[in-house]
Amino acid sequence: MRHRSLEIIRDEHSSLAAMLQSMRMMVDRGPQDNPKNFFDVLRAMLFYIDEFPERLHHPKETELLFPRVKRASPHTADAIARLDRDHHYTEVAVRDIQHLLLGWELMGESRKQVFLHEFTKYVSQYLEHMRLEESVILPEAERTLTETDWKELDAEFEKNCDPLTGKYKPDPVYEQLFTRIVMNAPPPIGLGGG
Repeated sequence: MRHRSLEIIRDEHSSLAAMLQSMRMMVDRGPQDNPKNFFDVLRAMLFYIDEFPERLHHPKETELLFPRVKRASPHTADAIARLDRDHHYTEVAVRDIQHLLLGWELMGESRKQVFLHEFTKYVSQYLEHMRLEESVILPEAERTLTETDWKELDAEFEKNCDPLTGKYKPDPVYEQLFTRIVMNAPPPIGLGGG
C-alpha cells in the first residue's frame, strides 16, 4: 500500500538533494565574473533550507515518524538517535554556514577556506543523513507502522507543500524567494547559470 507521507518525504529529499548538489556545483565554480549573483543565490538557497527542511520536514520526522518507528522496531534506536543528532547539527549548521558565506562575501578570500570546509562537511553529512533515512527508517516504517499511524503521518506531512518538489505552487509569502532561486540557480534546481 502507498503512503502519502513517504512520497512527500522522498520528494522533499529529492528536491533537497538537488538543491545541495546545485549549491555544491556553484561553490565549485565560484563567483567567477558575477559575484553578486553567486552570493545572492547561495544565500537564498541556504535560507530556503532553513525555512523548509529545517522548520517543516525535520520536526515532523523527529516528533512524529521516528518515535513510531522506534516503538515498532526497537532495533532502529541507534539509527534514529544518529538521525536526531543530525537534525540538530543541520539546524545549527545552516545558520553558521550562512554567516560564513556572508563573511566570505564581505571580508573576501581570507574567509573562503573556512566556508568551503564547513559547507563541504554539511553537504556530505546531509546527503548521508537522507541516505540512512531512505535505506533504513522508511523501509522499516513501511513494514511495521499501522494504518492509524499512516493516517496521522499523512495528514501532517501533507501540510508541507514544498514548492521545490515541483508539485505545489509557492506560498505568496515565499514566491519571490522561489522565483529568485529558480531564475538564477543552475540546473537541476534553476534555469540560470548560477
